[in-house]
Parts: sequence; structure tokens; C-alpha cells
Amino acid sequence: MKTAVIIERADVSLGGAERSIFELAAGLSGAGLQVDILAAAGSMDTANVKILCKKSAKRLCLSDFSELLAKYLAENKYDIIHSILPFEFADVYQPRGGAMAQAVLRSAASYQNKALRMLGRFAVNLNRRRKALCAAERKIAESPGGPVIAALSEYVKRQFIEHYNTPEQKIVTILNGVKINHYLDAAEVDKLKRQIFEHFRLDLSAEPVFLLFTANNFRLKGLIPLLKALRVVRSKSTQRPVYLLFAGKSKTANPDGLISKLKLNDAVFYLGKLRDIYTALAVCDVAALPSYYDPCSRFILEALAAGKPVITTKYNGAAELFTHNRHGITLDEPDDIDELAKAIIYFSQTDNIRSAQNAIIADNLRNNISIDRHCRQLIQLYENIMEKK
Repeated sequence: MKTAVIIERADVSLGGAERSIFELAAGLSGAGLQVDILAAAGSMDTANVKILCKKSAKRLCLSDFSELLAKYLAENKYDIIHSILPFEFADVYQPRGGAMAQAVLRSAASYQNKALRMLGRFAVNLNRRRKALCAAERKIAESPGGPVIAALSEYVKRQFIEHYNTPEQKIVTILNGVKINHYLDAAEVDKLKRQIFEHFRLDLSAEPVFLLFTANNFRLKGLIPLLKALRVVRSKSTQRPVYLLFAGKSKTANPDGLISKLKLNDAVFYLGKLRDIYTALAVCDVAALPSYYDPCSRFILEALAAGKPVITTKYNGAAELFTHNRHGITLDEPDDIDELAKAIIYFSQTDNIRSAQNAIIADNLRNNISIDRHCRQLIQLYENIMEKK
């Protein structure tokens, strides 16, 4: 089966969605499919990555990319066209960011300022490119025909039904997946561990609890409430002292001022942009992502794959892949600082961490969250589409 996967930019450094596509392509290829990634732009240079716009330019508008794709697809035939962008000619539309209408609402909710929250709800109308994407998605979602929508979680499926009244039979839920087998360099893990202990001036025999947070949008993924909750935790007596490691990059929030205001300079360490998430996960005890919005977070799945308990919210589709109060904790609201603090305090106890780790192993969560499982379900969807064709 010859398959085209359409993505805007072929560059894994941009974030989880881009990394997911390359893992997806590798998984499908490993299952015997011939897979090409079609991108408007990108830095990847491999045989199966086709960059359709060679010139250096700003991000293409949807109509320009559509024209490039139409020309390429007229000359190159595929059995299945799987698109991350809302193109009507695709067989499968898999919105890695969930429904755009929901993303706009939840992004607005992540602002601490009420005026900014109101502005955020209407900001999409000020961005021509974003407005065009939303209109194209709505057209696909409201139409009985067109591509099948492959939702990354039941949370995403509900978004399409609630915002667009999408026919339920048009949506197939295929929960997100990640690579579960990674080589860990023991020397790199030890190096990072020593760096962290030196930063906090801790003896290597100490037994702190390290929370890990990583994102490319600190505001949306809940770093601010996490810092506020950590301030509450640090004011209380806990079995083991709690420290926060955070990583990634973000244009939307600079936490330095808040960290100083909350007097957390001695409890927080910024790791920068991580080359290997699994090295950091090997050092940490708990993954924390009190997200305002996430269709199905890779970070939470990667943490579970590494056997680490997690803390997240009901606004993260990844919560569907673990059991609340067994493998981790799912919060109702990221802004509920007291509940978030209670979750952190719960995992400041060794027995609770160990219990969650044992449950992750006993319940074989690794197989449930693997990219291989995700690919098998996608291939079944492809085969169903091919039969109807």
C-alpha cells in the first residue's frame, strides 16, 4: 500500500506533532507500507521526504500548499492520502492539534488575565492563515463525505461532535502512540543527574523527588499553575523534598519573574531544550503537565513508557491511556492550585511513587501506548477505506 502523509513542515525540532509524524511514517514503513512524507517546507533530507516548496519563505497559506500538492499528486499516485492539514481530497484527516475550535477556546482559557482571555477567543479572526485553516476544518467536519477524521483521543472526538455536529460515523478514534523502546546512555543519565544535584547543591545520597515538565508553550501546558502549586508544596512538610525540572522553549511565557516572585529559585532548574527526553525521564520521579489543552500529549505517554507516574488534567487526551489514582493523577482544572499541590504532595511519598510504577508495569501500559499499536489501527482504517474505494 502506497501512502502519502501530508504535513506542513518536515522538521522534528519544531515539536511533538512533527516528531510524531516521523515516528508514524517509520512505524507504517516497518509494517510493510511504502510511505512518503509530503511537506511544504522542512530541513529533513531523506528519500521518503518530499519538500514541495524549495524556496525559503514564510509559512505557505493553505491554498498555495493545496496547489503544490495537487500538482504533485497528479504526477504521483497513492493508495491512501493521510493529511495532518484539513484538505478535502485526503482519505484521512488526523488533526494532531485536535479540533481548532476547541484549541482556540482552551488557549484563551490559559491566560491569567481576564482581558487576554476574552481577546484570545477572537484572535483567530485576526490571523488570515489561521482563519482559513479553521474554515477548511469546519467544512470537512460538517460534511457527510470527504476524509475520515482520525481522532487522537475520545476527547478530540467529542470536540468535533460538539463544535461541528460531525456525524459520529465519520470519526474513528485511534489513540496516540509513541516509540517505547529507546537506548539509554548510562553515562549521559549520570552526567545529567550530577548536573542537577550540583545545581540544587544536594549530596548524591539525598532522596529528593524531581518533577519534570517539558513543553514548547509554557503558558498553554500549565507551567504557571505548576509553579504556584510548587510554592504551596514547599511551604509544607513532605516526606521527601520536591524540586521542579522544566525544559523546552516558549514564546508565550517567561517564568523567571514568577519564579523569583514565588521565591522558588532554589527549587527550580531550567534544563533548556532537551535532545533526548528519555535521559531526563530517567532522572526524574514524576512527569507533570497540568495542561489547559492537549489532544493527547506525547510527553505524558513517553513518561508512562519510561515507567514514571504522571500528573495531568482532563483537558489532555492522554489521560484516557492511564487510570486515575493508579498510574497517575488527572485533575479537573489546571487552575485548581490546591488540588495540584495535593497531587504533588501525594507523589512526594516513596510508597506512592513505587505503587504507581509497579501498576504501570503490571498493567502493561507500554504496549497500549506504543506507536506500533497506533500504526496497526491506522492500517486497519486504511484497509477499510481501500475496500470502499
